[in-house]
Amino acid sequence: MKRKKLTAFALILALILIVSACGSGSKNGNSNGGASAGNGSNEPSGEKITLKLMHLWPDGSNSAQNKVIKQIIEEYQTANPNVTINTEVLENEQYKNKLKVLSASNDLPDVGFTWAAGFMEPYVKGNMFTSLDDLLQGDLKDKFVAGTTDGYAFDGKTYGLPVELNIVPVYYNKEIFSQNNLQPPQTLDELKNIIKTLNDKGVTPITLGAKDAWTASFWYMYLVDRLGGPDLLDESIANNTFTDPSLIEAAKQAQELVDMKAFVKGFNGLSNDEAKSEFMNGKAAMYAMGTWEVPNYTTNPDVPQEFKDKIGYFKFPTAAGGKGDVSDWVGGVGVGLFVSEKSKYKEEAKNFVSFFVQKWGEHSVTDAGIIPATKVDTATVKLPQMFIDLLNELNSAKKVTLYADVQMKPVASEEHHNLVQALFGKAVTPEEFAKKQEDALKAGK
Repeated sequence: MKRKKLTAFALILALILIVSACGSGSKNGNSNGGASAGNGSNEPSGEKITLKLMHLWPDGSNSAQNKVIKQIIEEYQTANPNVTINTEVLENEQYKNKLKVLSASNDLPDVGFTWAAGFMEPYVKGNMFTSLDDLLQGDLKDKFVAGTTDGYAFDGKTYGLPVELNIVPVYYNKEIFSQNNLQPPQTLDELKNIIKTLNDKGVTPITLGAKDAWTASFWYMYLVDRLGGPDLLDESIANNTFTDPSLIEAAKQAQELVDMKAFVKGFNGLSNDEAKSEFMNGKAAMYAMGTWEVPNYTTNPDVPQEFKDKIGYFKFPTAAGGKGDVSDWVGGVGVGLFVSEKSKYKEEAKNFVSFFVQKWGEHSVTDAGIIPATKVDTATVKLPQMFIDLLNELNSAKKVTLYADVQMKPVASEEHHNLVQALFGKAVTPEEFAKKQEDALKAGK
């Protein structure tokens, strides 16, 4: 009799376990929105999921990027019919401001974009971004150009994945150079001779919109590299010191270029877009800007082919006695994707990020003229020669120094912008520039 009671109890217990197991697959049974815990699967659960994506490429001002994103979202939703991607699109500065507001209320989008290093550090320290190392060891293993994810890593973990990679060439108008019997400069002294020649002929040598101070920072950074070597700026920012003589000499050289009237009249009051128009209209001979401008000289249907044919580029020239190399570049990764630590559907958000990175690598160069942070086999894609040349430059670069303002923490970065404007406007001496920059770095904000 006792054995019969035990058998009946076992049957009841088995039935309870079966019912419980069936119930665990219900709509609310998997809060991570994707993989089953611990099995390593990236297959979606079938649950109806809405992910919020926030990005900074509005249609119109950034139509190429906007188009690529829409295409990727469409492809993802087709492959994952249970997932809906809702997007919010903001201009650059609006985007930064909203990110701060949302982080303060713990309401970040499931997936968004961040800048590297100093910009994202407060978000990482505040436990707002989740680690993406599992993607780098999985679907995205060996997909990125070497070193491009470093700026998104903190304490051995990676919290963002870059989609863009840019370097800063000096574009030049070959027709203007030819008319004045000029060749692209190899040295800083040759560049200064070109500036003098063009000024004597009444031609604006270089256009620069220093109202957006990061544009002037490019020039300062290159001067630091060519004088002090490829690691000086990185080490100075990391060590919160700005006393190396080459840092001050670079500031002196920047002011010498200003004194020579190297830059377009009123440059410190011009935005980058205003300065860019001087180059696009053939009124300035040179323009130093990121490779995101290359479509304007190659594939942009709105730019006349006659103008495109006139544009070439050269590497920033070396300085006599300097430690830098002509194959050192200013540049680095642009924005990268993050996944919110607070996302209700974290695994599905990661699946989308992995898909996005791979599809962006496929579409960005050929469809939008954007150089991705993932590797590009130039032998397998049909691209204009300038793209091929710059991709090859990237492959052979000795060093790509990440933008100074990106390396710095937010307050120090803002102060760097103010100081660069003051330096180029001759409102501070080179020594004052270096001292105030060091003070800002030491403040640790």
